[in-house]
Amino acid sequence: MNSRVYYALLLAGYFGIMLLLAAWYGWLSPPQLVSPQLALVLLGLPLFAPLRGLLHARRYTVGWSLFLSLLYLTHGCMEAWSNPGARWLALGEAALALCWVAGGVAWLRSTKTTARAA
Repeated sequence: MNSRVYYALLLAGYFGIMLLLAAWYGWLSPPQLVSPQLALVLLGLPLFAPLRGLLHARRYTVGWSLFLSLLYLTHGCMEAWSNPGARWLALGEAALALCWVAGGVAWLRSTKTTARAA
């Protein structure tokens, strides 16, 4: 597979989490204890930090954004464990976070030789 496929997987996981969180907390299963707007801000705002670097395919940003993806992987696993009503949404979030991680690691590895030459 070439690096374009890995980059597409990375972006699919990243933007998929954005869309899933908006649909999950805004419409499908709003939280009971806090307002949906607060939940969206707390979970959605960190996603905008690496947006520009990911869209420009900057290796440094892709690398540190993988640490951010672990936050969403953990959130998805914990919600799947503790909230049976939203289990499939939470497992979807965990799967998208894994796509983000797998695509990012594979893209970084596949573009390593071109980065050394530059």
